[in-house]
Amino acid sequence: MTQRIALALDLVDDADLIAEYEHWHCVGNTDPAVSRSIRDAGIEQMEIYRAGNRLFMLIEAGPAYDAGAKAAADAANPAVVGWVEKMKRFQQPVPAAGADGTWHVMDRIFRLTDH
Repeated sequence: MTQRIALALDLVDDADLIAEYEHWHCVGNTDPAVSRSIRDAGIEQMEIYRAGNRLFMLIEAGPAYDAGAKAAADAANPAVVGWVEKMKRFQQPVPAAGADGTWHVMDRIFRLTDH
């Protein structure tokens, strides 16, 4: 069974920073070690969408995915730590995340198949 996880994050509302953030996420500009760490954690698909300076990430993960295990692996991976540090200058938390938040897990409030 696939897990679907939705997350939100805001970017600093600056056109040049937003363009640079998008640049780092274009094919060939993301550190392959970062992409590999995502796949190694059991994430099968990850997409990021942008509306203005608001980002929405959709993750589809396999049944073995464990957010805590991924966080621990990320903390021990120099490539991921470096990527996270590089991205921080572009990011600001959504209000629900609090001052120290980055990507914030969203609550599902509607699913068509339930109706």
